[in-house]
Amino acid sequence: MMRIPSADLVIARVPVLVRAILAMLVLCGAIGLLVQSRASILSSGAEIRLKTEPVDPRDLFRGDYVVLNYEISRFDLVGTEGDRVFKRGETIYVRLAPNAEGFARVVAAYKARPDVKAPEAVIAGTVRSEGACPNDAQNTLQCDRGRTGLRVAYGLESYFVPQGEGLAIEHTERSRIEVVAAVAASGQAAIKRLLIDGKPVYEEPPY
Repeated sequence: MMRIPSADLVIARVPVLVRAILAMLVLCGAIGLLVQSRASILSSGAEIRLKTEPVDPRDLFRGDYVVLNYEISRFDLVGTEGDRVFKRGETIYVRLAPNAEGFARVVAAYKARPDVKAPEAVIAGTVRSEGACPNDAQNTLQCDRGRTGLRVAYGLESYFVPQGEGLAIEHTERSRIEVVAAVAASGQAAIKRLLIDGKPVYEEPPY
């Protein structure tokens, strides 16, 4: 009876150099897919305006950056539409609409991505704090002992800038800073540009 060699045995017979080359090709392919995905979001995603609050100016190992908080990063389930219970670590789809100033505001939150029409957009995020509110609740006191606030991360919380310039942004008055993000149809988002006093100061290249 013919025995089929195990996968480990087959791999062991492949020269080390060939295995190293194959590993490098797989890694390069994965990086290429990530770069292409980001480029696609930046080039074709719907633009939304976000108010930000820079927090931390520097990471010595990765160059200057700012850590950003957004108004849409914290919101209350009371007064919003959509699903009513979310757990930490869960994917969430947040429906946004522009306010009177043109900045994105939260109008609904869902476990599955809903269909929307412009000027609304849907951004995908990860729940960082649990919250619950029954559909028939009329006020905060009726919603899971008042735990109705959600904290959400969208993958837009860090933005890298030219070395030595992160501190300047950190010391800029928060109300003067905004971000324009691009949101793909899937809900994935990427920072497209950073503005101070309404003027672009950093533009993210597609590649």
